[in-house]
Amino acid sequence: MTERPEMLANVHADRVKKVASLSGRSARSRHRQFLVEGPGAVSELVAHAPELVRDLYVAVDLANDLTVLAAREAGLYVHLATREVIAAMSGDAQGLLAVARIPAAVGLDVLDGARLVMLLPQASDPGNLGTLIRIADAAGADAVVVCSGSAEVTNPKVVRATTGSLFHLPIVTGVSFDEAAAAAHAAGLAVIAADGGGSLNVLEGAPWLAEPTAWVFGNEAHGISDDELAACDATASIPLFGKAESLNVAAAAAVCLYASAAAQH
Repeated sequence: MTERPEMLANVHADRVKKVASLSGRSARSRHRQFLVEGPGAVSELVAHAPELVRDLYVAVDLANDLTVLAAREAGLYVHLATREVIAAMSGDAQGLLAVARIPAAVGLDVLDGARLVMLLPQASDPGNLGTLIRIADAAGADAVVVCSGSAEVTNPKVVRATTGSLFHLPIVTGVSFDEAAAAAHAAGLAVIAADGGGSLNVLEGAPWLAEPTAWVFGNEAHGISDDELAACDATASIPLFGKAESLNVAAAAAVCLYASAAAQH
């Protein structure tokens, strides 16, 4: 067990300012660290990626929280702090946050042997990106590829929206969509774009759903570009039985990934 004996009580301390600065992209890049905020996400970090934890900050009234006890058992640095200090570090911590190291990059070779993958060419909205990663995790996807032009996966909004799924499956970043599609094809995956005008029906339960698939979900506002569609093997749509014009990207991703997961399992 490694625990700092002093309780952090000064909201103006340099340490507090440094932790708070990690909400910004430049500080994350400079220090190669990011924030994990809230009991749910921190619990998953400690359970599934403790090697990434640099420091854990805990409100004194949560000193005996199960996640804190697990962190102590794992020998992680635990710092007790007042609620005011925790709030100064993060407005979304709910009394518990961690500073985590940005992990080493995951390569596209992670697609070798995969059967279900999510490809995101332009996931620019942090909340949507985090939710999509959570959906991929829930559906049992083998990996998520977040292409260049998307939000950073270490953005606090992304991390919060994943609710810990960020630490459950491989996430490839910093590659172009063409590179991702080519790697998926080389790994034997069919690259299928979710598109409102798609020729395949996701709800028909056709045999193609059981095949290894890399699903492509476009930008919420702009959809999938013509160049991106050209790199796909086919397009698939979800029938709409009511009067809604469309589903948002997260809802569409959940339907598509679960259709594949059900067929594959």
